Amino acid sequence: MFEKILYPTDFSHEAHRALDFVVRLKDAGAREVVVLHVIDKGSFDAIARYATKDILEIEKNLKERAIAEMRPIEERLEKEGLKVKVIITKAVPYMGILEVEKNEKISAIVIGSHGMSNIEEIFLGSVSEKIVRRAKTPVLVVR
Repeated sequence: MFEKILYPTDFSHEAHRALDFVVRLKDAGAREVVVLHVIDKGSFDAIARYATKDILEIEKNLKERAIAEMRPIEERLEKEGLKVKVIITKAVPYMGILEVEKNEKISAIVIGSHGMSNIEEIFLGSVSEKIVRRAKTPVLVVR
């Protein structure tokens, strides 16, 4: 039923809890997991305006950190017998998630109820809410 799962993560506590549900979906037929981290383009652009460091160096550091954070996730999923694809992209988070949903032919999305940017979510609406409203596939939101 849910053969290919999209697991977007910002490495927050809620995202880590959502990973437990991704693993459980193996019993529902999940075979592959696309692990996605979206570098927030808006935040990145704001940093770039005021950065004294080389902006390409900042982006490189963000990607390296994401790779390091994703490695244990990838290892856990592979240990559970799931095929894993890792994607790191820079975009508006919900748009990046929906783009990967479309391009990867995802069966379901498993996402934490809120991530690291709680203050922003209060004013702008949460990423998970935007995903629920706009996704073409079922979305499991984990609290």
